Amino acid sequence: MIGMKDEGKCEAFSDGIPVWKKYALSIPEAAKYFGIGEKRLYQVIEQHKGANCMVEVGSHGKIHRECFVRFLEQASCV
Repeated sequence: MIGMKDEGKCEAFSDGIPVWKKYALSIPEAAKYFGIGEKRLYQVIEQHKGANCMVEVGSHGKIHRECFVRFLEQASCV
């Protein structure tokens, strides 16, 4: 169901929640949403720990969607 568009349906990942409504995205979701490769996302997060865009959910790391959008708006390159 990834990226499936039908009449009246929003883009949603496997859990059915539209990506633009999610608070935090997994690395694969963020890679698709932002158009950045997963490896590069890990590198960006590691290099910019002060941006606090990474959220730990149990043992899984997620990207805070709105924080990362603000980070990308200010970044000159990724």
